[in-house]
Amino acid sequence: MDKHRNKNRSRKYGIVIHLSEDEKYILDEKAKCSNMKSRSAFIRHLIIYGYVYDIDYTELREYNSALAKIGNNLNQIAKRMNATGNVYEADVKEVKELMQKVWHTQKSMLSRQPSIKQ
Repeated sequence: MDKHRNKNRSRKYGIVIHLSEDEKYILDEKAKCSNMKSRSAFIRHLIIYGYVYDIDYTELREYNSALAKIGNNLNQIAKRMNATGNVYEADVKEVKELMQKVWHTQKSMLSRQPSIKQ
């Protein structure tokens, strides 16, 4: 009798996957690190308990773009302060407003992050 067709086997369905050399290496290393009995046990564990993350980086890109603009504004203020040797109240106010934008943007972005539930 073919060992893969054992009628007493509780798991009757096999699958075939095709991996690149790098993917196979990663699978082998992760399975080894898991201390599970076999790659099959490791893969079954991933199927049952693992997560697939579909991450949309749109908000992060927008956040980084906003931070870059704020950074440019801060640099312009710093150059003006260095050139004149003076700190202007309007510049200080603008820096405070920019920092509020940073905190508001960050808080808004973090509040929209999904929580992982089991």
